[in-house]
Amino acid sequence: MNAELKVQITALVEEYRDRCLWFLRDGFVPSSTEEALRTLDFIERYGDRSGFERARKLRKWLLHPTSMQS
Repeated sequence: MNAELKVQITALVEEYRDRCLWFLRDGFVPSSTEEALRTLDFIERYGDRSGFERARKLRKWLLHPTSMQS
């Protein structure tokens, strides 16, 4: 996971922590691709439409890192 992508995922996690990630430990930030994918899935399932769309986009970048430059 590159640094820019990690920053964006962390920002999304912080934004949705109280709404749909309340069950994760305080201060949790995904540190691996697997954790990031699982956390993005939680936001897609339990967040609002905006969170769903942002999480979906970040998931795509995680699964296809070369598409992030475009």
